[in-house]
Amino acid sequence: MRFARIGQPGRETPAVMVDDDTYVDISEITADIDGDFLADVDVVALGALVDRAVDAGALEPLAGQRLGAPIARPHQVLCIGLNYADHAEESGMAIPDEPIVFNKAPNTVIGPFDDVVIPRGSVKTDWEVELGIVIGARARYLASPDDAWAHIAGFTLVNDVSERAFQLERGGQWVKGKSCETFNPCGPWLVTPDEIADVQDLGMWLDVNGQRRQTGSTRTMIFDVPYVVWYLSHFMVLEPGDLINTGTPPGVGLGMTPPTFLAVGDVMELGIDGLGTQRQRLIAAD
Repeated sequence: MRFARIGQPGRETPAVMVDDDTYVDISEITADIDGDFLADVDVVALGALVDRAVDAGALEPLAGQRLGAPIARPHQVLCIGLNYADHAEESGMAIPDEPIVFNKAPNTVIGPFDDVVIPRGSVKTDWEVELGIVIGARARYLASPDDAWAHIAGFTLVNDVSERAFQLERGGQWVKGKSCETFNPCGPWLVTPDEIADVQDLGMWLDVNGQRRQTGSTRTMIFDVPYVVWYLSHFMVLEPGDLINTGTPPGVGLGMTPPTFLAVGDVMELGIDGLGTQRQRLIAAD
């Protein structure tokens, strides 16, 4: 299934997409696509609701409506740095022996087509197309990476927007360059694992103003999806609805010669095979 949240911020309707243009409202089953829903989703009841709507022709058109992030504000947003071998090479950094872990503020999560705000004082706002993992069952001290699959609700497309000066030149943790408002566009869909043939073989791309900046594949991830979930479960408890950003392929602005960053009026477009596309316009902080 592909879950979505449709409507204005704070008033999104939970939905299951039937195709790219129509959906079924599932608000009679759940108030939101949140941790409680993902932890206890009744697949049979949900499938029956969708089938009834399809049979009755009671589908809702998506056209003209806003797509919110496909999950409600998560308990936490965790991120893995330098998780693509070709991106580590681009950055001139050694491949890490263990995952590099940092976090973003949960209120950075916005819809896939919402505007991204360049922070006050920013001169190095950057882009990062990433695969997002959404947790579906509480995970702590998992015994092996194979156990991770039972704790994954699905996958989504994310843009791990970053302010490099805040991140790398202001001391302390990376979180300062990662947690500015609107810095985690998410969606359009939450895609359940059964819809993805091989999550470790997904093409991914990002354009800025119509020019290709990133081209990559989840094949080059250093630490794969189950390993990341297993690893994190030994340092923190993962709760249903949590979001994990798993790293980016090469082509970020910081790695260009000379380094190139985003400006007001720029447009980012990005996508991952099977997970849809996003588009964001850059605006100035008020």
